[in-house]
Amino acid sequence: MAKLTTDELLDQFAGLTLVELSEFVKAFEEKFEVTAAAPVAVAGAGGAGAAEEVEEKDSFDVILEAAGDKKIQVIKVVRELTSLGLGEAKAVVDGAPKAVLEGANKETADKAKEALEAAGASVTLK
Repeated sequence: MAKLTTDELLDQFAGLTLVELSEFVKAFEEKFEVTAAAPVAVAGAGGAGAAEEVEEKDSFDVILEAAGDKKIQVIKVVRELTSLGLGEAKAVVDGAPKAVLEGANKETADKAKEALEAAGASVTLK
């Protein structure tokens, strides 16, 4: 019997009904003592995990990495973004890297990042 190429095998599978294909998978699993569902489940879980990660990433932490040269401006922006008083906002800026906002949505986090960077700070979103 001549060995079939991958394309020829795929052509053969394309001609099968779902029932025939299911029976083939069961026979293949028995013959080679493998489970076709495991790799599919792993691949599915990986794909689902990646999709969940994208979906879950709806909250961001705005991290002040460094205040830069305009520390007073950065403190003002921190106060605008949070309900912190002057002393508390100064402590956040002095303690960089430090979270300014935690669990913010994408839009809020992006606006906060832009405002802080405009004031001269280095910011990352996590």
